[in-house]
Amino acid sequence: MSPRRNHPHGARRPAQDREESGVGGSATQEWQGEEWVVRPIAGSASAKHYRCPGCDQQIPPGVGHVVAWREYDGLDDRRHWHRACWNARDRRTSKVQRSRNAPRY
Repeated sequence: MSPRRNHPHGARRPAQDREESGVGGSATQEWQGEEWVVRPIAGSASAKHYRCPGCDQQIPPGVGHVVAWREYDGLDDRRHWHRACWNARDRRTSKVQRSRNAPRY
């Protein structure tokens, strides 16, 4: 019987470190005439509750989502979005307020 290998085969690359930390590579997207930095977050890397500005609902820990901020703003202005809300951001606003009994369409 051969011993277990607890280390990866081959050389370790920096891209693997980003994937294991749950943070993928950042990408820049244009929205409303501004450049936005968008970074996907894996579910295993999220440990806090966040409020999505697209739907005003909570993103619980363990759920993958997207972090976006304007390129010229600092990291203090980051917002955590559900992936579906970020993809539908043109149809959503940051001021959506729904009552408990309101339909979700």
